Amino acid sequence: MSELQLTKCELEVMDVVWRLGKATVQNVVDSLERPLAYTTVMTTLKILHETRGVVRKEMHGRAYVYEATVSREEVSRSMAGELTNRLFGGSVKSLVLSLMDPDTISTAEIKELKEAIATLEGQG
Repeated sequence: MSELQLTKCELEVMDVVWRLGKATVQNVVDSLERPLAYTTVMTTLKILHETRGVVRKEMHGRAYVYEATVSREEVSRSMAGELTNRLFGGSVKSLVLSLMDPDTISTAEIKELKEAIATLEGQG
């Protein structure tokens, strides 16, 4: 998989596309949590299509309908991998330990992490 490093604005637009499955520019504008101009969303979708390759578009009537070509998980993994490499020298352990603040992590989350680690150990 190629590196999928998206900007904040691109991620906001992709979040709408992932939630809706398929979306026009107007659908995205109407669904965003913060106001963005129609032309900004249109330009962002153009970049996501032509440069990033993370959406495809199809003409429906007079409007393009956009659909994701990658999953949220693929983008998350790619961006987390880049963060791990840039901030923690590639050490997943260092990344995870930096996130385990006793003031913010719940007992339930610790249990889920232990279960995930057990699952990974069983696969290895």
